[in-house]
Amino acid sequence: MSKPPALTHLDARGEAHMVDVGDKAETVRTAVAEGTVTMLPETLSLILSGNARKGDVLATARIAGIMAAKRTHELIPLCHPLLLNKVSVDIEADESLPGLRVTALARVSGRTGVEMEALTAASVACLTIYDMAKAVDRAMVISGIRLIEKTGGKSGDFRAE
Repeated sequence: MSKPPALTHLDARGEAHMVDVGDKAETVRTAVAEGTVTMLPETLSLILSGNARKGDVLATARIAGIMAAKRTHELIPLCHPLLLNKVSVDIEADESLPGLRVTALARVSGRTGVEMEALTAASVACLTIYDMAKAVDRAMVISGIRLIEKTGGKSGDFRAE
């Protein structure tokens, strides 16, 4: 049985530390993450109509996700601050939930990956949807926050099943 890979944010004594990426090659790195917000059909209709009391839920969630990606290093300990090349947040209705499916993409030319930025963007966009619609549906469920794919870097590409 092979040994699992070591955790990079722990040193030889098991203490947390920031990974030194100074010797890594700069490459284009991309990550895509997703999440869902399940809600009552009436809540979904309200959001899609653009008549929610707090304003345009989808536009606000999109902006919140982009802003969050840019601040990931302030939210997640030991993350490197990145000069992001691109962040996008797409939100689509999914009648089968019923609810909204959020997909976030982050891209950088750098020495470390952007998985945390994509995951943060998707998470905060979902939280913003909840916040803006909670007055009409407190039972909404945020779920499925996960990395869908990542490209670039030493560890290679990844694509979720």
